[in-house]
Amino acid sequence: MNTSLNISLSSAVLLAVVFWFNLVRDVSTYQPDFAEPIINISVAIGRDATFTCHVRHLGGYRIGWVKANTKAIQAIHEQVITHNSRVTVSHADLNTWNLHIKSVMEEDRGGYMCQLNTDPMKSQIGYLDVVIPPDFIAEDTSSDVIVPEGSSVKLTCRAKGYPEPVVTWRREDSTEIVLKDAAGTKQLVTSYRGEVLKLVKISRSEMGSYLCIASNGVPPSVSKRISLSIHFHPVIQVPNQLVGAPLGTDVSIECLVEASPKSINYWVKDTGEMIVSSPKYQVQDIPKSLYEIKMTMTVRTIQKEDMGSYRCIAKNSLGEVDSSIRLYEIPQPNRKFYVPKHGTDQNDIVKPGGGGGDKSSKPKLSYPPDDEEQQYGGSAEDFEEIIDSTQHHQHHHHHQQQQQQHGGKPTARSPFGSLDHPNSINGRTSSGSNNNNNNGASSNGNNKNLIALMNDIGTRKPFVIPSVRGADGSLEGSNAAGRATAELALWRLVVVLLGTSWSAIYRQRH
Repeated sequence: MNTSLNISLSSAVLLAVVFWFNLVRDVSTYQPDFAEPIINISVAIGRDATFTCHVRHLGGYRIGWVKANTKAIQAIHEQVITHNSRVTVSHADLNTWNLHIKSVMEEDRGGYMCQLNTDPMKSQIGYLDVVIPPDFIAEDTSSDVIVPEGSSVKLTCRAKGYPEPVVTWRREDSTEIVLKDAAGTKQLVTSYRGEVLKLVKISRSEMGSYLCIASNGVPPSVSKRISLSIHFHPVIQVPNQLVGAPLGTDVSIECLVEASPKSINYWVKDTGEMIVSSPKYQVQDIPKSLYEIKMTMTVRTIQKEDMGSYRCIAKNSLGEVDSSIRLYEIPQPNRKFYVPKHGTDQNDIVKPGGGGGDKSSKPKLSYPPDDEEQQYGGSAEDFEEIIDSTQHHQHHHHHQQQQQQHGGKPTARSPFGSLDHPNSINGRTSSGSNNNNNNGASSNGNNKNLIALMNDIGTRKPFVIPSVRGADGSLEGSNAAGRATAELALWRLVVVLLGTSWSAIYRQRH
């Protein structure tokens, strides 16, 4: 019986242990817990943010939202506790609970805790990061700056934002920024990082607009344009102080001006007359940079009275400067003589009056039209070469003629060595007795030839030396020296022709 009792007690203890184990397991099985962590959020100021808390086996337990840094309760279950109207809660089911913050502000930044009212309490935290795009602090940022050349200047740009912005400087025209250290050593950079840009001993080439750009990874980045003006006395550079031009042409003169502030620019003639744009003059200012201007003046159809000095003047609030350019006349291009087409002889006879007209009229000179002016091949000096060539040809022809006379062969007595030249004097001689028998006839023939020669020379067409066209398009001569040279050459040619003809006559008689 004692054995039976011991077995019964052991069974009872075993059943109690099993019951307690099952009870503890059931309680543990239905205790609420978090299914996944809360995700951290980063939003720009003014946007909306939402935290989500995922739980399991919530049962009769409740969810609470608390701001971690201030311990302020935001909401319990479906009830909003905070007085912040921008905070609301929602849930899709018993497992998903949301906390909404509309139009977040900078003070909303921090941690938000999702709690379960278990014993002990269970919780997890998600963090809200409110980022702010950069913006400039107006009272700490430079405006446009005006400084004299050679001084130093500081350009400042201060920006706010979250995260803290980085400020970068660039030149608007993409040229390099000149940085100088205490020793004056220059460093050229395309950009400079820092809120303050210091420019030391600035020159006029550093004038322009500078951009400070603030960025922190939150769009949009912002930039500010600061204009740096550098003032200095006007300076004038003249590429050509002496300018020459022929009469009747257009000529331009120019001056290069550097000035800041911008200068008043004008032209003055040596007579004191101010020159403005007109049919005679064209005055123009062409900007080259912020401080450079090219002054140009064109004088149309220049005449002798236009020669002289012209002054370009530049004036601004810091001073006045001028420079002089002298305009002088240069000769027209060298005269050219006309080379006829198709091999026409220059010495063809032009009969007075054009044949049957007025006998007293002068020989007619022919000039080429404009489209044939390129055929003129030289000046009056070229006639001396023609004369020398003619004399050499006559000497050679005379030598041949003596050889023909000794051989008893007929020859043409022409200074040009051609039987069919229009000015040649043709005759025949015989050797021996035949020469004596024909002396009378030869003498008469020579007299006739002499008369024909004189008439020929009197009406011979001269070498044509057309004059250079003037400003009015006429073909008058350009200067007396040129005409005198041409006339001298023509007279020398006449004398040579006369001498050659008389020499030929003399040889026929003897």
